[in-house]
Amino acid sequence: MSLSVREMKKEDIDLIVDYFINADPEFLTSMGADKNKLPDAIEWTKKLNLELKKSYTDKEFYYIIWLLDEIPVGHSNINTIAYGKTAKMHLHLWKNSKRKKGLGAEFLKKTIPFYFENFKLEKLICEPYSENIAPNKTLVKIGFEFIKKYETIPGWINFLQNVNSYELTKDQYRRIHMSK
Repeated sequence: MSLSVREMKKEDIDLIVDYFINADPEFLTSMGADKNKLPDAIEWTKKLNLELKKSYTDKEFYYIIWLLDEIPVGHSNINTIAYGKTAKMHLHLWKNSKRKKGLGAEFLKKTIPFYFENFKLEKLICEPYSENIAPNKTLVKIGFEFIKKYETIPGWINFLQNVNSYELTKDQYRRIHMSK
């Protein structure tokens, strides 16, 4: 079993959009997303295609594709990007059969360097739905620091919810990355 990651390519866009658009509403709710807030597939595809053309300093979204034996099985992305400062990270394994096997942590270890290096980040933030156990466990496992739990609407596809806020600073990232 070979795990690898790479930047999103044009051919990945439909996979990302389909993951959300065709998801079961209960699954979306379990991760804190509201099916009714999802953009139209055509609009979303167009937006991601535009992001591919932007420089790192101008990106609103940036995606890393997760590959298992060279087959795309998920993604991580950042948004709310303040180049040279902070970004908010999200993580998604697309198939239920791939979840709860420790893959997310291994993929994130390979993904995080892209964020810190390409965007010159000082801090990476992740705020999963507090009731979504998997990402909360994964973040702690790979060295993110729990900051606080609070109520918010964390993103444009989310409903009002409690999130757990985690951070990984550049210094923490360097310590983890250098210890490999």
